[in-house]
Amino acid sequence: MLIELLTSNRELLIERCRAKVAKRFPPGAIPAIVDHGVPLFLNQLAATLRNERLTRARPSSLAEPALMSSDIGRAAALHGVELLRLGYSIDQVVHHYGDVCQGLADLAVEHHVEITPDQFRTLNRCLDEAIADAVAAFSHNRETAISQEAEVLHHRLGLLAEKERRLITVAIQTFSAIKTGNIGLTGATGTALVNALYELRDVVDQALPECRLASGMTTLPPRPAVDEA
Repeated sequence: MLIELLTSNRELLIERCRAKVAKRFPPGAIPAIVDHGVPLFLNQLAATLRNERLTRARPSSLAEPALMSSDIGRAAALHGVELLRLGYSIDQVVHHYGDVCQGLADLAVEHHVEITPDQFRTLNRCLDEAIADAVAAFSHNRETAISQEAEVLHHRLGLLAEKERRLITVAIQTFSAIKTGNIGLTGATGTALVNALYELRDVVDQALPECRLASGMTTLPPRPAVDEA
């Protein structure tokens, strides 16, 4: 029986799922492993199989489970959010649950255990619900995070524009004063112009890499050399 296979090989199945996750990443780039996702799903799957073996009752295959409509859905949604926080992709969220199905199939072959059609339908239904709710929660929270990051970036760009506008205004005003011919370049006004231009350059040098990183760039192009004249 599937439930006996699941409960007697639970730790082995969890370890195999972890190994499958690790193989999808290059060495040294494996995100933290979420220890409660697969183990909790296996507990819930075992409870569902046990309950349906006793009651012989299953929901209609035509029913469409709502988001977080069951314990499996709620747990999967939390798992999806946790995977997002750890840097997993949405494909890897799906693979997390696919690994469980593949692992159970492998164990069934190794132990010569036949999975009945009823058990397979139960397994498939639980996996479908878990995947759907995990992906939905993952996508919702990712879109929320993207929106929040966009708002922060918009605010930072506004502050940057105000600072640049102030420095450009100072440069224009001091240059206009120098153009009259009554003020020399070596005086206080000339110094103010040079300082404004240097500060403007520093603002750009500091803000540009930050904006690039905030927009998703993980590497920065080399900064061109500037003469310190």
